[in-house]
Amino acid sequence: MVDYHAANQSYQYGPSSAGNGAGGGGSMGDYMAQEDDWDRDLLLDPAWEKQQRKTFTAWCNSHLRKAGTQIENIDEDFRDGLKLMLLLEVISGELDYYDSHNVNTRCQKICDQWDALGSLTHSRREALEKTEKQLEAIDQLHLEYAKRAAPFNNWMESAMEDLQDMFIVHTIEEIEGLISAHDQFKSTLPDADREREAILAIHKEAQRIAESNHIKLSGSNPYTTVTPQIINSKWEKVQQLVPKRDHALLEEQSKQQSNEHLRRQFASQANVVGPWIQTKMEEIGRISIEMNGTLEDQLSHLKQYERSIVDYKPNLDLLEQQHQLIQEALIFDNKHTNYTMEHIRVGWEQLLTTIARTINEVENQILTRDAKGISQEQMQEFRASFNHFDKDHGGALGPEEFKACLISLGYDVENDRQGEAEFNRIMSLVDPNHSGLVTFQAFIDFMSRETTDTDTADQVIASFKVLAGDKNFITAEELRRELPPDQAEYCIARMAPYQGPDAVPGALDYKSFSTALYGESDL
Repeated sequence: MVDYHAANQSYQYGPSSAGNGAGGGGSMGDYMAQEDDWDRDLLLDPAWEKQQRKTFTAWCNSHLRKAGTQIENIDEDFRDGLKLMLLLEVISGELDYYDSHNVNTRCQKICDQWDALGSLTHSRREALEKTEKQLEAIDQLHLEYAKRAAPFNNWMESAMEDLQDMFIVHTIEEIEGLISAHDQFKSTLPDADREREAILAIHKEAQRIAESNHIKLSGSNPYTTVTPQIINSKWEKVQQLVPKRDHALLEEQSKQQSNEHLRRQFASQANVVGPWIQTKMEEIGRISIEMNGTLEDQLSHLKQYERSIVDYKPNLDLLEQQHQLIQEALIFDNKHTNYTMEHIRVGWEQLLTTIARTINEVENQILTRDAKGISQEQMQEFRASFNHFDKDHGGALGPEEFKACLISLGYDVENDRQGEAEFNRIMSLVDPNHSGLVTFQAFIDFMSRETTDTDTADQVIASFKVLAGDKNFITAEELRRELPPDQAEYCIARMAPYQGPDAVPGALDYKSFSTALYGESDL
């Protein structure tokens, strides 16, 4: 606010010094007297106008200088009327106006009102500046709230999605991994709650500033749509989902522990049954090709194995029950064993088939030996030759292995035209089905034909005819009475029913049986 009396002079309307009065009046009269001489055309000259403004400004300043102030721009400095009134006050004093007292009083009143207006303006400015700072603080708090609320809201949404996410596990390790991850997530909840409270505290501080200063906010936070209500609602949802997830994980853990028990139970049994089947297969194969004892000894040994296999069946049944539980639990893998139920079943069926086939082969060998008069020593020689060329101990010879065996026995089956023809003839005898394999039974049949008389089949028929009392058929009772039990049962099982006109119930055809043993026909 300008102090109008800063120059320590009292500008009163009334008598003044002669110098001031004459100088003031003379200057004014001289200035005004020039007006009659102005050329109206000069009003259109910008340079002239500029010069006049400069002259008028100098004249105003010559008077305002007495009041301790000056002007620089007429348009701007006289706009509020303050300096114009001061100029009039100075000029009126110099002119010795008759009502100078009232004029001065009026002027002083205006000045006082101006001072009061200035004080109010200053107070208003301070209040506005204070409010501006408060609004800036609120805006800064809103921005800080938005910066922290957005990622926290995203974290809660992600947490809710994870807590409701379906999980499929197959092992105890997988569910324990999920439980560990869930426990780690729960350990972060206290920090998350503190962050939530800090975010809400920012919002509350902004509200406090607004309410304490009677600031009416225009609306919600301009930087985010995530309100405290949204944060609290989602946080409450997270708090509800955590125990539900705990329960689901514990249920699945219990289920996987039960599944793991079933796996170990099955594996424990399968790891015994599987190797047992494999061992028995190897032992049966070894018995069928070994040359220890007679064929009857081998047959007795094989039948003992057959009984042990039958006695072992409950172990397989137990394994089937355990496998059923595994299927019901939807368990698809078992790291504790390499055996599956399918492998065990196939191995068991192969074992039963192998023991039955091997017993049948030995029984055929016994019948062939007895029917064709082959000695035990010859049988052992045949077995030794066969085993020597059976390199993989598979119980059969391939074409090249069989050819080598024939050559060792003196047969002319070399790789010439005549030798190939002879070998093909022999192969048609020992492998009529063209399987590419020669079994020991086929080998014995071939060797027996090569080493016995041509009337061997007739001799066998004649022997059975004696046992049958000169009949064309024989009965089971007669076979059981005249032959050892094993041989009798073997013949009964393989002899076809007799179809002749003199047949009686239960009659058996020993002629076709003998011919088949000799190799001239099939049973």
